[in-house]
Amino acid sequence: MAALIVTSCSRKNDTFINRNFHAMGTKYNILYNGNNALEYGREAVDDAFTDNYWELLSVERMETTDDFMLPGQSKNSDFERAEEKAIKAVQTHGMNIKGRERNPQIDEAYLLLGKARYFDQRFIPAVEAFNYILYKYAASDKINEAKIWREKTNMRLENNELAIKNLKRLLRLENLEDQDLADATATLAQAYINIQAKDSALTQLAIAAAHTKKNKEKARYNYIRGQLYNEFGYKDSANIAFDKVIDLHRKVPRAYYINAHLAKAANFDLETGDVLAFQDYLTELEENRENGPFLDKIYYRIAEFHKQADRDSLAVAYYNKSLRSSSGDKHLRALDYVTLGDMSFDKSEYKTAGAYYDSTLTNMVIDSKPFRTIKRKRENLEDVIYYESVAQVNDSILHLVNLSDADRIAVFETYIEKLKAEAELLKEQEEIAQRKANSGIVSADNLANRNAGNLPGSSGANPPGGKSTFYFYNSNTVAYGKNEFLKNWGDRSLKDNWRLSSTRSNELTVQTNDLTIEASEEERYDPEFYISKIPSDQKVIDSIIKDRNYAYYQLGVIYKEKFQEYGLAKDKLKTLMENDPEERLVLPAKYNLYKLYGRLDETNAADQMKQDIITNNPESRYATILLNPKSEMSKDENTPESIYERTYASYEAQNFQEVIDQSDKYVLEFEGEPIVPKFEILKASAKGRLYGFEAYKEGVNYIALNYPNSEEGKRAQEIMKNVIPALSDKEFKADSIGSKFNVLYQFENTSDEDIDAFLKTLNDEVTQIRYFELSVSKDIYDPNTTFIVVHGLKSINGARGFADLLRERKANITRPYIAISSPNYEIVQRHKNLKDYLENQ
Repeated sequence: MAALIVTSCSRKNDTFINRNFHAMGTKYNILYNGNNALEYGREAVDDAFTDNYWELLSVERMETTDDFMLPGQSKNSDFERAEEKAIKAVQTHGMNIKGRERNPQIDEAYLLLGKARYFDQRFIPAVEAFNYILYKYAASDKINEAKIWREKTNMRLENNELAIKNLKRLLRLENLEDQDLADATATLAQAYINIQAKDSALTQLAIAAAHTKKNKEKARYNYIRGQLYNEFGYKDSANIAFDKVIDLHRKVPRAYYINAHLAKAANFDLETGDVLAFQDYLTELEENRENGPFLDKIYYRIAEFHKQADRDSLAVAYYNKSLRSSSGDKHLRALDYVTLGDMSFDKSEYKTAGAYYDSTLTNMVIDSKPFRTIKRKRENLEDVIYYESVAQVNDSILHLVNLSDADRIAVFETYIEKLKAEAELLKEQEEIAQRKANSGIVSADNLANRNAGNLPGSSGANPPGGKSTFYFYNSNTVAYGKNEFLKNWGDRSLKDNWRLSSTRSNELTVQTNDLTIEASEEERYDPEFYISKIPSDQKVIDSIIKDRNYAYYQLGVIYKEKFQEYGLAKDKLKTLMENDPEERLVLPAKYNLYKLYGRLDETNAADQMKQDIITNNPESRYATILLNPKSEMSKDENTPESIYERTYASYEAQNFQEVIDQSDKYVLEFEGEPIVPKFEILKASAKGRLYGFEAYKEGVNYIALNYPNSEEGKRAQEIMKNVIPALSDKEFKADSIGSKFNVLYQFENTSDEDIDAFLKTLNDEVTQIRYFELSVSKDIYDPNTTFIVVHGLKSINGARGFADLLRERKANITRPYIAISSPNYEIVQRHKNLKDYLENQ
């Protein structure tokens, strides 16, 4: 009997019983469990994937990663189990007799094997499994499905053209039906999208959506069609596609339904559409309780609608509601923040705009193109924030300076009345809170106190007296906190970024807030205290005027060059010209105004400004440019850039004193232009090379303090922080730790000796010595001393021996020398302390 059972179960006997026994075992046991594991894994992949509806969706919900997998490893245990089941089916139930498979379920086992590997993102082994079906099971009813999955895998391997070729051939030669047709055309559509042939993808997606039996796929394909139509600018066709998604409603995940509504809403045309009906439509989306998880996107779409309709206050309110309702969509948060930043910038609220841009950057992919764009805009805004602050503060001070005594008193009496009113209000609030605390009445506060012990994390018992220690349940501490807040921060608007000074309720508070905090109780309510703080020294006032005018000039240039805000730039420069600027700013301001008038198509104003410059400043470089416009384009020798290049060439030639003198000249000549910090840092470097470390430190510190918002200023700040402390070390190192050594020949610049002739002679001698890689240089030490230096020697004794050798050679170089290690030579050059080095030898 046992022998009969073994014989009947044999995989080598091609009998009806054997074939059906193994087929049944394969289908209803092994493959059943394997396909269940595959579906569990697919659901896990689907759940782990988050669609980005801000970009074109992929046809298939699966995120590929670049994680490297070792042989035998798997990313998902379900796919590993499915693969094991497929292999087990082949190994235990395969009936390969005389080169032909007799078990009709084995092709499905290989199909399961390929799918498991595909979803586990092991695409090359997956292709092998699908190809095996095509090679060994040409008559299989799964042959078309295997072909489709092979091309899906080819596409994942970036063989898009091959996938397109094979899928088109399949569609042409085979009469695919229903799900096979849907899968083939959807895969073909993704391949077309991958090669940017998106118009061809539209047709295939329509076929796929029409034939798929899965509502999720139907919704996805139609949504992608809508996105593609929007890319092509066909909004009506896009809306038809989105309507097909909306019609599915509860048959598909709500994300498809809501995003289709929002995408359709984004296509609304304010000029031709029914605005009232559209508002009702948005309100219905907002008030539908089922849409709670998507309120952030709904609020954003409503905000966009109000912004397009020029209802900025409503738009800002809804952008902020979107931020408060955010479900973790960082792209949406970035859109909210950048839009609020742009709106604040347009209203000249630059500090607020800067804060919004900072928040935008935290929600963007680092180093992406949008990130770099916003970062550059934010960095440019630093200058605007700084100079706008200088202009506003100094204008306010000068306004007070120019008021009569009576007007000053009136201004500060009004301000003091406001302070008194605020103090009185706070006092009343404190008294009311105290009465409530002592009355024993069960008020809302007292009830909160009694219940505080039941709050999560509490011990369950209140402190003695039944009062909670939680800050906001105690009216006294709340009133005290409000008072302290007003003392420290002044009256602030209830809005985001309230710490920024631009949120204070009036300009006078900006000037007096710090004084109010520091003043005694008597001084706080005395107008004379504030009046005494108004500058009266003419030198101080002149300095304030100078700084204010320079700020207006910089703002005009920044708005013109960095933001292309030509109207704002013109206003700032015109304000500058009305404030009697110092002479050095007049001509650059006029030239920039001339350029701005041209860009704003104000031809008459541009002609008048051009004539003014040519008539009143005929010898200036601006007049030269206006008379010969091509000179500016060809970057002739008079442009700041060309002059800087020549000055830098002098620096490289070690003409340090010339560089210092020329830089001083051009800093004054090009005052207010972006090239000035470059001359300053070049001058600091030249001073360091000529006069030593302290001169360099002083120059770098000057740049850091006076040009804090320029690239050179920021670099100077980094140097002061990180480099200067390291360079300050002037302790000489032991010769034993050096690896390179030099020989110095010292010359006085005032002597009649021919330094260049000596340099040539020494260089000729060095080139003849082939057993060392030596070089010779001429280095300026200070205004009075020059070194001729031999570099590349390996020890201090070797340096001395080399110098002695030169004495014996034909050239007979008998001049006194100094042997020194390269680290010590750097210290000598940096600190100009050769005398100290020689004394220590």
